[in-house]
Amino acid sequence: MAVLAAIVIGVIALSNGGGGGSKPKISVASFNTLPGIRKTKAPWDPEYEFLADRLLPLGLTPLPQEAVTTHYHSHLDIFVNGKKVTVPALIGINPGANYITELHTHDTRGVIHVESPTKNDHFTLGQFVAEWGVFLNGRCMGAYCNGLKWYVNGKRQTGNPQTYTLQPHDEVAIVIGTPPATIPSSYKFLAGE
Repeated sequence: MAVLAAIVIGVIALSNGGGGGSKPKISVASFNTLPGIRKTKAPWDPEYEFLADRLLPLGLTPLPQEAVTTHYHSHLDIFVNGKKVTVPALIGINPGANYITELHTHDTRGVIHVESPTKNDHFTLGQFVAEWGVFLNGRCMGAYCNGLKWYVNGKRQTGNPQTYTLQPHDEVAIVIGTPPATIPSSYKFLAGE
C-alpha cells in the first residue's frame, strides 16, 4: 500500500510540477508556438480560448485561489512609438473556468502579481507574456518589430526579454519604436504590494 501511495504522489508531482512549479516544460524559443499566441497590434486582451493549453508548457498551474508561499509584485510598462499600451486586468485569471495562476493581474496598472503555493523565485517575463497570449522575443512584441528595447529599473538590457526572471518591485519597460520622453525607472506600488 505504501508503494502504491508513493507512486501516486510521484505521478501527481510529475504531472503538475509538484503543485505550482514554474519551470517551463518547453524552451523559451517555443513559447511563441503555443496555441493562442498573437502576433497582432495592440491592444491585447487576455487570451482565454487556449489559455489552459498554454499553462502546463509554460510551467504554470491553474489554482483554485491565490497562494502566497512565494508572494511579490513586479510592474510592466509597454510603449509603442512613445504611447503607453495598457496591460489588461485578469491576465492569468480565467473567470469562466474559475482559476488563477501564479502570474496574474487584477487591474490595468501593469502590476504583475507573483503568487505561488511553493517557494519559487524563477518566474519569467516570457511566461507572463505567453500566458497573456502575446508574441514576444528579442526583436518583436505582437506585430511590432521596429527596434524593440527593454529596460529594468531604468537600465537598458540586452538579450531576450522572455528569459528575464521577475524580481520584487521591478519596473520592466518594453519600448518599441520611438521611446517615450522618459523611460520609467521605478513604480509606486500600493501599500502592501
